Amino acid sequence: MKALVTGGGGFLGRAIVERLVARGDTVRSYARGDYPVLTELGVETIRGDLCDAEALRKACAGCDVVFHVAAKAGVWGAYKEFYEPNVRGAGNVVAACRARGVGRLVYTSSPSVVFSGGDLEGVDESTPYPAHFHSHYSETKALAEQQVLAANGDDLRTAALRPHLIWGPRDNHIVPRLVARAKAGRLRIVGDGANKVDSTYIDNAADAHILAADALETNSKAAGRAYFISNDEPWPLWELVNRILIAAGAPRIEKHISRRAARTLGGVLEFVHAFFRIKAEPLMTRFVADELASNHWFKLDAARDELGYEPNISIEEGLRRLESWRRDEARCGKPADAPA
Repeated sequence: MKALVTGGGGFLGRAIVERLVARGDTVRSYARGDYPVLTELGVETIRGDLCDAEALRKACAGCDVVFHVAAKAGVWGAYKEFYEPNVRGAGNVVAACRARGVGRLVYTSSPSVVFSGGDLEGVDESTPYPAHFHSHYSETKALAEQQVLAANGDDLRTAALRPHLIWGPRDNHIVPRLVARAKAGRLRIVGDGANKVDSTYIDNAADAHILAADALETNSKAAGRAYFISNDEPWPLWELVNRILIAAGAPRIEKHISRRAARTLGGVLEFVHAFFRIKAEPLMTRFVADELASNHWFKLDAARDELGYEPNISIEEGLRRLESWRRDEARCGKPADAPA
């Protein structure tokens, strides 16, 4: 098949591209940046913005399936900065698929679309969207997810995946941030550290997207549905963080801060950053404090039954691979906390 991957040069996007290429699919990437590594893989690359509807229509020409991975992530910034790429961008992708006769669309969503500030323990896809969102990112991802799922029909079959906490080699977001903050002594365990979370090793997240695209062609039950994706191994969050830090060559985190103190600090920093119009992300926000101190793990029954998903790489194996990658990078003279 011929596939378009938005954000094909990113952490997850590149992993999806590599799997498509490996199985013989023709792949095109649509991203804002220039990624020579994709050209080396034989991927057609198009530079463009998600808000450029015409460019997206051209990028979708001749494609059988679109993986919409690109998005504006983060916990700080003006609402418009998230709305334009995430909501308007998703709408443009849907419109481009319809205009070019694309039959399948797999959207990368987030479990944060159902986060209301408290614990999510063993929940499934019947969990409703919250009445109030705690971040612009989660709200705009939820709006985009609803757009994509509402677009499902005979001419365009759609599905949304909600992978939780993707990590692994070449991570240019979570692992580098954790390592940098740990080395600077700016990372604390929020709460008692016992809260359990799901995470998703990068290979498993990419595999889930390929399975979803294939299921949309063969299984009518998969169309118009959202699916939680993870390793299905809930770990105490801070045990996982410390194991990732060790694998990445960084020191463990031992110091604690209470959830209440973290939320108070987050509120103060949010006010200061907003009042002085500081664009840099605050060291803590109330949303982050709640995320770091809450339980987040999900049932994968729907993904297993309807997509055929099974996490093939365990957390322990993923940690071994992360450490091996870090050592290889160090031998090449690249800092362990540098983006791939």
